[in-house]
Amino acid sequence: MQQIGMWGDSHCSCCSDLLSRSVSRRRMLKTAGVVGAAMMLHPLVVCAEAEAEALVLSCIDPRIQEPVHKYLDERGLTGRYCHFVIAGAAIAVVSPVFFGWHKVFWDNLAIAVRVNQIKKVIALDHRDCATAKTAYSEAALATPAAEAKTHQRVLLQFRKQVGERQPKLAIETGLMALDGSIEMVG
Repeated sequence: MQQIGMWGDSHCSCCSDLLSRSVSRRRMLKTAGVVGAAMMLHPLVVCAEAEAEALVLSCIDPRIQEPVHKYLDERGLTGRYCHFVIAGAAIAVVSPVFFGWHKVFWDNLAIAVRVNQIKKVIALDHRDCATAKTAYSEAALATPAAEAKTHQRVLLQFRKQVGERQPKLAIETGLMALDGSIEMVG
């Protein structure tokens, strides 16, 4: 898998247009501002230049990184997905608290559809998520059952929004425990 952006040596075909044009000082400053603003939101998008099976949405929580990768490896998706990592996963895409982050995800999903011909979106929220605590009340997360209900509501809203924006994509949503077990939602 190749990384796009500042962290990789290779560039996705979606970036080659920008690199091949002569750039005015004004355009370069404007682009730098947009890139800087996007970096402040902390999403990390990794995508291959070739066709990919899916775009995976997951949280930045370090406790969940290994379980997410293990789950995707077990499904045979290694090297076959674009990965969008942002605080809260689906919460970041649907919660009004994070409204400023919504466009970043939807723009990246559109690029993954166009450039990587993805066929599905896999969104994995997780239990004990600090971002969920920021977005929703303590009561919404007070018990495991309340936490599950809150994530189910978020993931169903996420599914609906993906279906409206990208109706040809299959959508999988799940709530992952910190041990890697998953409850599929929807």
